[in-house]
Amino acid sequence: MNIDQVAFGQVATTLAKHFDSMYYVDMESDSFIEFFHSQMLNELNLPEQGTDFFAFLSDQAKRIVHPDDLDYVLQLINKEALRKKLTENNSSLIVCRFILGGQIVHICHISIMCEDNKHILGCIKNIESQYRETEEQERIFKSNERLARLDELTGIKNKNAYTEHVNIIDDMITAKDPDCEFGVIMCDINDLKLINDTRGHCFGDETIQRTCRMICEAFKKSLIYRIGGDEFVVILSGDDYRNREFLFDLLKKESEANCRSRSGPVVACGMSVFNPEVDQSYDEVFERADGHMYDNKKELKSGTIMGSIKKPSNLTRTIPDDRRRTLDSLFGALYTTAGDGYIFLTDLKYDYSRWSLSLINDFGLPSEYMYHVEKIWENNIHPDDLNRYQDVVTAVLTGNSILYSISYRARMADGTYVILKPRGFVLCDSNGNPEYFGGIIIPQ
Repeated sequence: MNIDQVAFGQVATTLAKHFDSMYYVDMESDSFIEFFHSQMLNELNLPEQGTDFFAFLSDQAKRIVHPDDLDYVLQLINKEALRKKLTENNSSLIVCRFILGGQIVHICHISIMCEDNKHILGCIKNIESQYRETEEQERIFKSNERLARLDELTGIKNKNAYTEHVNIIDDMITAKDPDCEFGVIMCDINDLKLINDTRGHCFGDETIQRTCRMICEAFKKSLIYRIGGDEFVVILSGDDYRNREFLFDLLKKESEANCRSRSGPVVACGMSVFNPEVDQSYDEVFERADGHMYDNKKELKSGTIMGSIKKPSNLTRTIPDDRRRTLDSLFGALYTTAGDGYIFLTDLKYDYSRWSLSLINDFGLPSEYMYHVEKIWENNIHPDDLNRYQDVVTAVLTGNSILYSISYRARMADGTYVILKPRGFVLCDSNGNPEYFGGIIIPQ
């Protein structure tokens, strides 16, 4: 065996590993020889040689090519069309589907013009596995692309998607598109940091999710984005745009009701509408909405809506700012060290208290800051346990720093009773008089 024969044998062996069939065609006589075919093509009963290659190829195509791909394949394997393409490019590639053994298999058919321009080499390769890999890669890519535009916590669109939408709107504004009609609502959760600090990030995440549901329920026809930790933007369109005043008022009223009852998220919000005669960009509309939102936030925190501090009508003096700041500092230290349970702290000189948000929400109290809280809390205590509670309060307020070990039943916001066991302490001033009363209330 000479070196040419050895080389040819190696070439044939290598090709046989990478293709499922290989044949040699004389373009002048249409005769052909098949060098080999794989087990995959056994059921076709392919002849080792023949005299009318293109008629044979057409018959085989009609038998095994998927019906949706047949016309496309027949056009490409026409003798004159194939000769023209091979003359121009030296090769031709067909990707189609075969039906083999009742299964669909993706196939790559390659034709190559030989040096003499009279013969062609044809190869068939099963590319089903590569097709599936590509399909999976595209699926993963699309999934990752989709996830890159979704907020993980709420499931709505995130800031990436928001930025893309803003760019589209800006292009429409620049082009003076007559269909450019939109409004912007900026929403911000009140006191999310305080909620995270006092109730934990799990409760903070739940507050974000509840806020998202509240906004999405109000604006069902618009795109809604979470663009920051406590910030949401609604870009109004369609029916929501046309009914914006009504829907915006509903959202504000729900937020104000939550503010009064302490039963849900408090969301400051502001709205603005694109004016093509004035606005040169989306940001100008957004800035107006953002400014209105901050006005609403001030209103919500001012006490005019929620009455944030419960002030009895017979109150003779209010707590000074410095005392309130001291109370907040002590409360923060108490919360950090207390662990599980409800936290409370009272400035006894002003009868002014701060109670944890979890306690306020669970028991339906008016605010985390309250004057004469013992009178308010009495309304939640079971009548049969009220005397015991009042005895302890009286002992504390009259200077007896010895706390009794008691438990009592208290009514929650849903009307059910739970057993509570308080653990408390009294801090005295330099003269030995009780100044602060605080502690933790543990549900049993």
